[in-house]
Amino acid sequence: MTRIKIFSILFTALLYISCSKDDYKLGSDIDPFLRFNFLVKSDNTPLEYPAVNGNLVPQSTYDNKAIRTLKVPVALTTRALKGTVTANFSAETNGASDSFSVNPVNQLTFHGSKLTDTIYVSFDKRWAASQNIKLKLETVSDPDIHIGNLNSTYPNDTFNINLGTIATNYTFPVTKYNVKGEIGETIDFKVYYPNGFFPEEIENAAIFKFQNGFEYSLTHDDYGDNRTSVNYHLTLLEDLQNDDAQYDSKLTLINIPNYTATGNISLTITKPIKIPRDIQAYPASKFTDPTNAFYLTYGEHWFNNNGTCTWQTFNALTFPVIVTKDNPNAILYSDRGTTNPNDDIYHDAFKIGFNVASGTNTVNSFGLKRWFSNETNSADISPGFNITSALEFFPANGNSKTEGTVLVIPQDITIGTAATALIPSKSHIIAISGEGTYKEVSNGLYEISFELKLTNEKLFGGTVSTQYRMFNSRTYTKPTPLSIPCPKEVTL
Repeated sequence: MTRIKIFSILFTALLYISCSKDDYKLGSDIDPFLRFNFLVKSDNTPLEYPAVNGNLVPQSTYDNKAIRTLKVPVALTTRALKGTVTANFSAETNGASDSFSVNPVNQLTFHGSKLTDTIYVSFDKRWAASQNIKLKLETVSDPDIHIGNLNSTYPNDTFNINLGTIATNYTFPVTKYNVKGEIGETIDFKVYYPNGFFPEEIENAAIFKFQNGFEYSLTHDDYGDNRTSVNYHLTLLEDLQNDDAQYDSKLTLINIPNYTATGNISLTITKPIKIPRDIQAYPASKFTDPTNAFYLTYGEHWFNNNGTCTWQTFNALTFPVIVTKDNPNAILYSDRGTTNPNDDIYHDAFKIGFNVASGTNTVNSFGLKRWFSNETNSADISPGFNITSALEFFPANGNSKTEGTVLVIPQDITIGTAATALIPSKSHIIAISGEGTYKEVSNGLYEISFELKLTNEKLFGGTVSTQYRMFNSRTYTKPTPLSIPCPKEVTL
């Protein structure tokens, strides 16, 4: 029995001797210690304080590829503090010292129940390859507080930030907003930069492509210190109080140097229809004949002719827009004489388009070929001459079979030039939009009256527009001359 007691005492002594300042003390109290407490989630992004996760182990190194501010927490483990404790740290780099900044500069503060302070590492410009930033806890105002964990294996008294290849991108967190359509109405939206951004890189960059169904202005807030999003403000410049029609404008993020559009890249601003459309009104049927592959609509546009503005004629092969059965605007055109619903053909009751019946040439949608010289008629280079979904009709009161509103469907079209032995082909992307009315002007004769807008900074210096009249028959009265300016031909 005596031998057993002696052995037990010796074992306990050896166990105590084997523990040292390098390990947590036995018992309920521990020596106070200070260390970096940087936690990383499974997707390799930091778990930002005050969020906690007991399953994560503090890291001493982090590979950073983002330019948003990196938050590095420093934790003090101690009994309750009676006063303020300060700790000094250093920040060194093997790269450009002006590529980053830290806040606070070199001192952390702990007091009362505030036992965590944070070092904010901000990146002020793109860094060079293989740059490293080393943070080190140097001194603490209370000599009883140990710097680093109470073990020698993972002290966490230093923290290394390895700066890897920067991946910067942007996206829309919300993809659609509805507006009332009142002039002066403002919609606020964000462009989100998950990995941050440098203001000087996006300040003068054209990050949006526009498809505008109405006029508006676009501004943004000062970039400030929050480098993860930018607040924009879209303000309507016109009144959209036609309850029968839906107006849409779309902003699409595009790739620019150093920044990639990812995820939700398009934002649509919509003034919805207040009066639902009845597909039995079927205005598209007034301007198409699916049984005739060579059915034409006839048009006039106010255009420059040798220095004089006149109505000039054009025509285009016109077709319905084929849709699926589940399209809200679908109307059955043909069941193909079978009882099988899977082979039924549906048309959009409210849309028409312009295209060739077959082949690779182009039609003259909206008389666009008069707008340009040096254009090619090949559809693979100038597909914009074939606008397969061009006009959308909105019947008055939702069900009128004789009149209503018409919109040019906002979209981008491409017009190009033919290549020569010395000059390669060039293409130009042009945004189109417009609005007007349609009505039955005599028995069976329908007229569409609208303004067409074309936007391209290089070709037109912005937006140009003119008036159009289109008819479902070649027999119509020539429109009365207008007293407004008109566009002239542009050389591509």
